[in-house]
Amino acid sequence: MTELVNFADYRRRGGSKQRVRFDRDEFRTLMDCYSRRVMTGEWKDYALDIYGPVAVFSIFRHSLEAPAFAVAKRRNGKHDEFIVRSGRRTLKRGRELSDVLSVFDKPLRLIEG
Repeated sequence: MTELVNFADYRRRGGSKQRVRFDRDEFRTLMDCYSRRVMTGEWKDYALDIYGPVAVFSIFRHSLEAPAFAVAKRRNGKHDEFIVRSGRRTLKRGRELSDVLSVFDKPLRLIEG
């Protein structure tokens, strides 16, 4: 049988102070990084999940696989902390999103023509 859920009750239970979200500028930065890799054909899909004290932007190479990378934001004391993971490995962590996304920067290479 179908059970109706009142979203207002769900929001009150979670507590807005504990909930972590990507703000508009952070989400735009994530999407800029993501779209550059989509254009090169490396990444195919993404997911955005909010687990109360942690927000996760997952990146997939193929839609039906486990995420290749996950960018997480969590509250660490008074500051937000960003973490880039691949599987169980932590690739980079820091207070600035742009710093941790530098993991995805590729060095320029010469293309001979």
